[in-house]
Amino acid sequence: MPRIIAIGDIHGCSDALERLIMEVNPQSEDVVVALGDYVDRGPNSARVLEVLLELVTKCHFVPLIGNHELMMFKGLRTQSDFDFWFHHGGSQTIASYGGRVQNIPQHHLTFLSHCLRFFETERHFFVHANYAPGIPLSEQPDDLLFWEHIKLTVPPPHMCGKTAIVGHTPQMDGNIRNYGHVQIIDTHCYGDGWLTAVDVTSNKVWQATNFNDFREGEIPEEEPEPRADEIAR
Repeated sequence: MPRIIAIGDIHGCSDALERLIMEVNPQSEDVVVALGDYVDRGPNSARVLEVLLELVTKCHFVPLIGNHELMMFKGLRTQSDFDFWFHHGGSQTIASYGGRVQNIPQHHLTFLSHCLRFFETERHFFVHANYAPGIPLSEQPDDLLFWEHIKLTVPPPHMCGKTAIVGHTPQMDGNIRNYGHVQIIDTHCYGDGWLTAVDVTSNKVWQATNFNDFREGEIPEEEPEPRADEIAR
């Protein structure tokens, strides 16, 4: 059976990404969904984009766009937006291109411009950050879809009835949060944490770090929805 594999926020962690892909070993029939935030904060955003472009030839690759890609596009257009991007991880991205935005190749920008807002399968939907439960996925507001952390409350199940796979809210302990209808798979790779891939068809989990650590397991059992002070831990 083809696998449906989601990859959490990468944030320039190319070493972890390459190890993860080696271990997952995507096949031509597999669907691989990357949840966005490929650039910024980590050491090598330029290499991350090259690795992701290589995935296009190996499997059915579905890249979503995250808030850091949106910041990057705006930062390349105006000086005020550039300053905001630069101080929120853009400086590391520019450094990975030799310190000059002019070195960013057009095929990287073209790739990012074709990233999707969301993706859905028969039993799951994939978004970068969050969602409004009573609004169709095609009409989700940008502030939720790309920017809103899951901090105060876990959103109720979406009207489509599918399980949400999200990133954006970093789990500092390196563990996936499984609240049944919502699974958070950003495990803080750029902060010396883990980069996570999840096969939602089998619940298998692969995790790698920038220091060549690797582990695998399964999505943890469903846990109670947390208090506000517990969710981003």
